[in-house]
Amino acid sequence: MRADQILLDMSKENDYFVGIDSDGCAFDSMEIKHKECFCPNTINYWDLQPISKYAREAAEFVNLYSKNRGVNRFPALIEVIDLLTVREECIERGYKPPNLDELREWVVTETKLGNPALIKRVDEKPTPLMKKALEWSLAVNETVTKIVRNVPPFPYFRESLEKMNSECDIVCVSATPNEALNREWVEHDIAKYAKVIAGQEIGTKKESLVTCALKGYDSDKMLMIGDAPGDLRAAREAGCLFYPINPGDEENSWKRFVNEAYDKFINNTYKGKYEKALIAEFDTYLPSTPPWNK
Repeated sequence: MRADQILLDMSKENDYFVGIDSDGCAFDSMEIKHKECFCPNTINYWDLQPISKYAREAAEFVNLYSKNRGVNRFPALIEVIDLLTVREECIERGYKPPNLDELREWVVTETKLGNPALIKRVDEKPTPLMKKALEWSLAVNETVTKIVRNVPPFPYFRESLEKMNSECDIVCVSATPNEALNREWVEHDIAKYAKVIAGQEIGTKKESLVTCALKGYDSDKMLMIGDAPGDLRAAREAGCLFYPINPGDEENSWKRFVNEAYDKFINNTYKGKYEKALIAEFDTYLPSTPPWNK
């Protein structure tokens, strides 16, 4: 069965559609996942111990505090290594980066950037680099399973789901592995609101949104909610409206959504001046340049 079959089989039940990112958007889970799960494994598997301080700074910048926030783990890993490669302090300490050409090529050519696709790639061509990438990714998932628990949704998120439930087809659209998504949404009793939970194995966020758009929703009645510029790009590429959850101000973002923005969306007054103002505000929250390059 195709990985995205569950999304292909989804039926349109309401006139309105809402896609929602999970980590950092629905759940306050970005910090714990990246600082306690991703960073230690990245330092360990990619031999970054001699420059661990700078590796942590780069990883946190890419994944949490930059306009790359929320990007899939494999492109994010490449970006982290690239930042370390040119950082003066790392060069002075003799850091020699690995050759990531195979991984770069795979990231460009593979759309379903998850462990199942990487396992298939390693089975077909078990090179040292790709085997290491798989070992690292599996270790990250194992650490997430051990450490990340009892992390509730942001305040006002559950209220937003309850408000949308009778009028919208809701889909979780995320770059997180499906296993973690399902576990977290079930743990907090919100999986019942989502028609489909679509993680990285199903496809990119753009692909998932495009598949949903093909169900026949009017473009003005499709909304993507996310906390990263990549969510905005996916929404625009799929022809959806966008509501931003501002990083660091998530509670107020969800409060504004449930008290104000959602009603505008349902009443078809969201598009235009109101949406543009929200996105302009959102654009001020995350930088594109690392602080050590200023």
